[in-house]
Amino acid sequence: MSAIYWFEIPVEDIERATAFYNTVLDADMKAMDLTESIGTVVAMIPDRGGVGGMLVQGKAQGYIPSQEGALLYLNVAEPLDGVLARVEEAGGNVLLPKTSLGEHGWTAWIADTEGNRVGLRATA
Repeated sequence: MSAIYWFEIPVEDIERATAFYNTVLDADMKAMDLTESIGTVVAMIPDRGGVGGMLVQGKAQGYIPSQEGALLYLNVAEPLDGVLARVEEAGGNVLLPKTSLGEHGWTAWIADTEGNRVGLRATA
């Protein structure tokens, strides 16, 4: 069993963030307004059979984007070169270019449109 159960990525603008991650991850996430029940707006990130997570807009609840602190890695289902090419197209930046992890695949760090530092991991 994974040590990680769930993750939440703080965002300032859920529509902008959803557009970014939809482009980068080749996904179809949709924002859900949960302000009446929990005070946030969220978009679920595809779990692809693994650990699930979501984007969360809710500054009053402490969801503040940052490039500091813990670093979350998202698995990508395609070669990392193509994913990284879409990062800048979508308004983000590559902070650490594609880097070999030897037999464990490849990694890179990106800055999303919200100001978060996020790691990416791929097998190719």
